[in-house]
Amino acid sequence: MKKIIFILSIISLYTLPMIAQQSLPGGQNYYEENKGIIYNKEFTVDLKLHTHGYALGVNIGQLKTYYLTQYYNIELGELKHPKEFRQSFDFQSPQTSKVSRAFVFGKQNNFFVLRGGYGEKRYFSEKAKRRGLAIGVSYEAGPSIGFLKPYYLELVRFVDGDLNQFIIRSESYSEDNRDTFLDITSVYGSSGFSKGLSEISLIPGGHAKAAVHFDWGAFDEFVKAIEAGIMVDFYFQTVPIMVDSPEVPNAENSSIFFNLYINLQLGKRW
Repeated sequence: MKKIIFILSIISLYTLPMIAQQSLPGGQNYYEENKGIIYNKEFTVDLKLHTHGYALGVNIGQLKTYYLTQYYNIELGELKHPKEFRQSFDFQSPQTSKVSRAFVFGKQNNFFVLRGGYGEKRYFSEKAKRRGLAIGVSYEAGPSIGFLKPYYLELVRFVDGDLNQFIIRSESYSEDNRDTFLDITSVYGSSGFSKGLSEISLIPGGHAKAAVHFDWGAFDEFVKAIEAGIMVDFYFQTVPIMVDSPEVPNAENSSIFFNLYINLQLGKRW
């Protein structure tokens, strides 16, 4: 009798976990050591702030193992010059009743960036296989396209030299209006964003980035992660964001942008 009880006990040790495992509802975060996790795809949205601007993006990922995710990324953002400084006179024209907008003195172009890349996330923490904080790294590289949009200012133009008669005209920077564009007393404010959209030019380039990655519940259904890292954007020509002039000191333009960034990632796995 004791032998029978002992044999039944041994059998139950093997069969009960199997029964319990089969009874788990769908969508639970369970895994088998040899087969990996139950999710194999991931979609996330990036909300990124960096030292020269911002970016919004999406990632489409493939979960290869509990510690490795490979993904494709596409994001759109803006790169700003370190010497950009927004200011405003906050006055209203008695002729047009138009209130002046804030502007950046000495700026000649906005620079927007479309990045596409391939990357990987690797987790170091064993908690990546369970609920909890998973710590790892992410890295990515790929091509970029820069969109250079002329920056328009509303400039005060006097009629026939009469200081009591003037008009406000929207103009972008050129050698012909250099003196007026760089005369801060002639600046009424910036023009609307739509000005210059039809004059966009393209600059090809590339980018690379690496970060420390923190994921709360790395293989939960919903993605909640933060990463902090460094990125570099490079282009095949100098990007003319600011006017090269003594009136705009230390505003040398460059073809390379180094950034520190922090990124909030939200999404879903299935």
